Amino acid sequence: MARKRTKLDPAAALEARETKKKLGQRIRELRAKKEWSQEAFAAACGLYRSHMGAIERGEANITLATLLAIAEKLDTTVSTLFKGIR
Repeated sequence: MARKRTKLDPAAALEARETKKKLGQRIRELRAKKEWSQEAFAAACGLYRSHMGAIERGEANITLATLLAIAEKLDTTVSTLFKGIR
């Protein structure tokens, strides 16, 4: 049986896009502060560099597992990554 996709109303969809963009900016800032190249950081997180680029641009939907890996490598928590974003 196929999964049914839930559609967000336009306001919620816009908020989700803005949240992804701000989260990506936060990840980029923290990565740069630790002097990681995007390629090295992606590899340390077990991701392709292109996927990390999409995350940092706010273009990718991030799984919880990916968020946990990113937070671990940045020596922070998932909640800290989101702090002040919403």
